[in-house]
Amino acid sequence: MAVGPPLVYADQAVSIVRKKDSTGFSRDVCAILLTANITRCFFWLGMRFEFALLLQSILMILAQLALLYICIRYRPTTSPENYASSPRPLSFWQWPSYAQYIEFLAGFILCSAIVYLIFGRSELYIWLLGFIALGLESTLPIPQLISNYKRKSLYGFRASTMIGWVGGDAFKTAYFFMQGSPLQFKACAIFQLSVDMVIIAQRMYYGNAPPPTTLSEGEDLEQALALAEE
Repeated sequence: MAVGPPLVYADQAVSIVRKKDSTGFSRDVCAILLTANITRCFFWLGMRFEFALLLQSILMILAQLALLYICIRYRPTTSPENYASSPRPLSFWQWPSYAQYIEFLAGFILCSAIVYLIFGRSELYIWLLGFIALGLESTLPIPQLISNYKRKSLYGFRASTMIGWVGGDAFKTAYFFMQGSPLQFKACAIFQLSVDMVIIAQRMYYGNAPPPTTLSEGEDLEQALALAEE
């Protein structure tokens, strides 16, 4: 339970390094998992749920920090930060250097710690903290779903990652109900699993052929098709 979810992203990381291109994988996935699992650690301080779930959060944070570094190192040439043209306020999560992401996360942890020290004795705050942590995590597949829709392809998004999401979320949902975990875990797990099902439908409808934007960058067609088959 603790090791499985972080390992889901190992194959995705290996694929990015091998192709030297992170096209197809939404970096926002890392943002969601990092903020959600950091928040879940603070939730554990107020409501001591299973230790295995806390350990899972710690391992996931480490895994996502590594994956984020790989995504930045092998970012596509069309990434907004390469042209300083991010449409997001303050170029959020589209910064050019890895250090800027670490600075943001350090500030997020510091602010979370201060708020917890102030309101940590409040049951309502702990209850809301749980819903925020699990609610954030339940939105995990949404950036990938949006990316797939915009590109009309799942090129670059590993089938192993998709299978890992579905299998892991299905197991997680059953586990939460069997263990009588807090309501936050159950509700958010069901929502996350439903979004996974939509991504499976996208895979069946769009396929994983290279989108036109990928081929127009001068990439050889045969090479692109070979990458899509990996």
